[in-house]
Amino acid sequence: MSWAGRSAVEIAEAVRQGEVSAVTVVEQHLEVIAKRDQAVGAFRVLREQALDEARAVQDRRDRDDLPLAGVPVAVKDNLEVAGLPTRNGSRATSQEPASADHPAVARLKAAGAIVVGVTNVPELCLVGFGDSVFGTVRNPWNLTRTAGGSSSGGAAAVAAGMVPIALGNDGMGSLRIPAACCGVLAIKPGPGLVPPPAHDWRGLSENGPMATSVADLSLALSVLAADPGLAECWRAGTRTDPSPRLLRSVWDDSDDYAVRAPGESRHSSPEPFDLRLGVAPQPLPVGLNVDKEFQGAVRAAADALRNAGHTSLDHTRRLPAWLGPATIATWLTCAAEDADELDTARLEPRTRGLARAGRLFRRLGLDGARSRARWTRSGAEVWFDGSDVMVAPTLAMLPPKADRWGRRGLLRNLLINVRYAPVTGPWNMSGWPAITVPFATHSSGMPLGIQLVAPPGGEPHLLGLAAQLERARPWPKHAPGYSS
Repeated sequence: MSWAGRSAVEIAEAVRQGEVSAVTVVEQHLEVIAKRDQAVGAFRVLREQALDEARAVQDRRDRDDLPLAGVPVAVKDNLEVAGLPTRNGSRATSQEPASADHPAVARLKAAGAIVVGVTNVPELCLVGFGDSVFGTVRNPWNLTRTAGGSSSGGAAAVAAGMVPIALGNDGMGSLRIPAACCGVLAIKPGPGLVPPPAHDWRGLSENGPMATSVADLSLALSVLAADPGLAECWRAGTRTDPSPRLLRSVWDDSDDYAVRAPGESRHSSPEPFDLRLGVAPQPLPVGLNVDKEFQGAVRAAADALRNAGHTSLDHTRRLPAWLGPATIATWLTCAAEDADELDTARLEPRTRGLARAGRLFRRLGLDGARSRARWTRSGAEVWFDGSDVMVAPTLAMLPPKADRWGRRGLLRNLLINVRYAPVTGPWNMSGWPAITVPFATHSSGMPLGIQLVAPPGGEPHLLGLAAQLERARPWPKHAPGYSS
């Protein structure tokens, strides 16, 4: 029996109980990666240390207390992994190995996870595509289409069953966009929950996990946040009560929390809870359209949540027209700031174009800061109009083709990004948590993602709702042809 394609919860439980060794689990995943990644292109580099670290986990005296014991994970190539250079999809970045793990990576390792490799991203993680000088990430659901971006390789690796969990980050949708493209889950937490990336785009970017199940996503988020109360919050949309089983080695010797006790069912139904849901199938300003099938998926998801006991109301107000230009200006200004530190001659045409536009906005004082403050201070709350959670599409249309978009200029990249992925950025501008949930299949055969957004602190609600959608309409855990 292969452990590749199994959930993180299943793998960790089996390793803790001695049903399988961490070494066997990692070996099997590396074998699957070797077979599948030549076509997909998810990984920039695999880690030679992975098997040695699996042996170390197997020998740990506290193995029984590790929530991610032996679980293979992938890490986005803009987060430091000790011993490997952090290339951020660019030949202009340093080839010097990182001297230490990023804190989020260190938390995964402390929980027993094994980092098997670093995943491909577009240059400087600036766009919703997956191409760079290191390769083009293709969508496992359709290899002619992009896996999205910028956490491109992570989403593709999870969708293709190469790892159960991937760590990425989201500055304007960079977790939710590729997850929706590839038919997996991803959550962008609110500020302060998970240590952010070094380049956090003026506080817009948050680190978060991608996974195939809500239980895996919740467990990964709890480790990244060092908050055990999130591990099982999917059950009732709230942080869990203390349990007799304590994971002291991970939770800083805290006696306050724990994950599920041995033998407790991981298949329990999510408990009922009642929220007021705003349903916004077409939240975009006039001039930007959402595919009709994407809108239908939003309505179907709202119906499922209504059947689960929630109150849902149609939300027909569009996002304010001024927010779109402000979001673009903010994005371009952040692109300029990232490029300022590098040799421009070594950057791709797309990156140079984005940076030039950002510098122009910066000189004109149009960096989006005032509009962002307006949206954060009151605009988002007013637009929510009393809803606890907003149900909306994650994407506006199907992912574009997989191509070397980095060799093309500003205008082409900008137009395609804005057309297919304009729904995620507003929630980076506000800092509110958001999740994408695979919920339906397009007539083209591609997956459709539903975005759930909540006010600050609403991560448990988002995970609880996602679990109810998972139960109402179970989705394929992996892309067709990639089940082990």
